[in-house]
Parts: sequence; C-alpha cells; structure tokens
Amino acid sequence: MADASRVVLGLGGCVDQELTLTADVLERLVTDYGIAAAELATPPTAVNGERDLVVSILGYVARGRGGEHFVAAAPALETFADRFPHRTTLGGTSVRAGILLNRLGVPSTLHLVSVNGTVRRLLPAGTAYVSSGVADTYHPHLIVQYHQGLRIRAGDLDVTAPFPNRLIYVNDPANSALLLTGDLGDRLGRADVFLISGFNAMRDAAELDRRLAELRAHMRRLPPEAVTYFEDAAYHEPAFSRRVRDALLDAIDVYGLNEDELQSYLGRAVDLLSPGQVADALTAAHALVPAPTLVLHTKYWAAALGADARRYADALDTGTLLAATRYAHGDDFTDADVDRLRRQPRRPESVAFAAALHERLGDRVHCVPGLALDVASPTTIGLGDTFVGGFLAALVRQEER
Repeated sequence: MADASRVVLGLGGCVDQELTLTADVLERLVTDYGIAAAELATPPTAVNGERDLVVSILGYVARGRGGEHFVAAAPALETFADRFPHRTTLGGTSVRAGILLNRLGVPSTLHLVSVNGTVRRLLPAGTAYVSSGVADTYHPHLIVQYHQGLRIRAGDLDVTAPFPNRLIYVNDPANSALLLTGDLGDRLGRADVFLISGFNAMRDAAELDRRLAELRAHMRRLPPEAVTYFEDAAYHEPAFSRRVRDALLDAIDVYGLNEDELQSYLGRAVDLLSPGQVADALTAAHALVPAPTLVLHTKYWAAALGADARRYADALDTGTLLAATRYAHGDDFTDADVDRLRRQPRRPESVAFAAALHERLGDRVHCVPGLALDVASPTTIGLGDTFVGGFLAALVRQEER
C-alpha cells in the first residue's frame, strides 16, 4: 500500500454548504426581487447581492449547465443558504478526492490553505494533511444542486431544467490567496502522484504569478517518474485560465476537465453524443491545452486523448464507476453499491459513441462509456472530484503492480 507521502493532493480545500433548489423558494424570490425572463439571457458577471445570485442561478438552470463564481457580497451566500434545508460537508477537488482515496485504502496527504473545527471534525480519521494557513478561517462555499425537470414559473418567467447539475458560489480569502507550505517541495520529492487544483479561485494577477512561480520551484523536486494531474475548473477571473496553463503545462502529465469547461474554452456548444463534433472539440481543446494526455469527463462518457491514452484505461473506468456511484447514492454509498453498479450495463448510446469516436481518432483516444442510470433524485455535487479520486486511486494501484 502506498505511503501517504507518495500521493500529494493540493492545493486548497473548503467547507461547503450543500442545498437542493426547490421551485417554491425560487418563485417567491423571483416575485420579491421583480426578476424578468429577459435578465436570464445576460446574467450578471459580478454577483453583488442575493438578487444577482438568484438571476445567475436561474440562468444556469435554464441551460442545464454547471458553473462556479466569486460572490462579492459574502452575506448573500448565508442568506440564500438559510432559505433551504442544507448540510455542511467538506469540498474542493483535492479534499473530496482525498476522502475517496482514504475510503479505498489509498493513503494521501492533503495540502490545505485553511483549517477549522468543521474541517477537523469531518475529515476521516487518520487523514494526513498540512495547511499553509496560520490561523483558523471559516468561509463556507455555497453549493447548489438542481434536478432535471425543476420548473420555476413566476411573472413572465417560465424555466425548466433540461438536465441536473450543480453550481458553486464562493467568497473565500484563504483559497483566493492559495498560500503554499514551505515544505511542499520536500513532500513532492517523495511523491508518485501530485494533484493540482484550486488556482481558479485566485483573483489577483500579481499574486497568481507569484504563486505559480513558487509552485514551479517546488515541483522541480518531483521524481521524473511521478505523475502530475491537473484538474481544471471555472475561473473566477476567466482570463487567468490561460495564465495558469502557460505557466504549468510543460510540467503536467494529465490535464482533466469537464464538458462545461470544454465548451467554455471553445466558445460553442458541443453535442456530447456526436462523434464528429466531439472529435473536433477534443482536437481543438488539445491544441489549446497541449498536455501529454487530455482527460475529459462528462455525464455520458470519459475519454483520454494523447499518445498514452491506453495507459489510463483502468483509471478512466474506475473514475467513471465511482462518479456514477456517487450520482446514484450520494456520500453514503457502500461497497455493495459499487459492486452492483459495476455489473450495470453501460448506456447504449455511449457505447456506440465510444466506438465511433475511436474510429475517427484511432488509438490516440480511449473512451469509457457511462453507466445506464435512472435516478429520481441524483447527487450532482462532487461528481468531477469523485472521478478524479477514482482515477488517481487506479493510477496508484497500477503503479504499485
């Protein structure tokens, strides 16, 4: 079994307030704030209060899309959360991936930027972590999920969600600063796997450049055979995405992203079950993000594109299986749930798609079809994080064989 120091997961983490949207509350807010249907076409780029927050959420619901935003008015997050039943969990790609790795018996060390009593209470027993924070801070993120078919009718507004998805709204100074521990390089010097995530929360260009330079210096300690996985996300400052890629791409082995991020980069919608559209999209995305391996995880399938795509076949399949298990059973899934889903058939349309995509792109692509699931109230929070955790767990076990 891997030592915790061999798997380093960074760079930030957070406390989440998770809730599920309901039509009655949203309809009341639409009426109270006088929100018109036309506002959803151009939702606010800056969320400066609860009204902006509601308009932003409704715009995403109408499209069935997911996203992440900085919220300038932090009290709006608590005000909105208190309108719904909600629960407190731990979030951030590295933290959710680490919790899953712990459950699968793969030790890891989390690099955090802040801890508090909630983090200490909710981290699984025996979880190894370090923190760059000098004092406890508590800035919960608002995590909103909605189900397919959610319909909001108020005034001239009539919106129905075409797909389930999740949204993230944040005002978190610790993650915006993303300070690094001084001993990160020492830890990376013993690492087999390093996960990078969290730069999307930074909002100051000069501070971002300093942090990227610091990380590059630490990463020089990585052993040559170590695998570095970078998980993308929606940037609070969209222009920073290119800045981060330019600084880190030559040090990344696997670059992961989801369909929302893909479509954002390309500036167009992509039919995820059209082999032609996806082949073109993957090729264009790989030109923008020329990492050795590009991994795209979606609601229908997961694919790796690159010369070593086949190397990650088991990792893609494990990530897909565990994300599907979370979708169907939430945080409380059991080993029996995983085994049951492992025997589930794959989505027929995804199976046909994967074969057609391989015909177009050949052995430089490996595509794993998603599972056939019919879940009335799915969990849409943390699916990408769970995919990453499953992917890395399989990678660690593969390297140990």
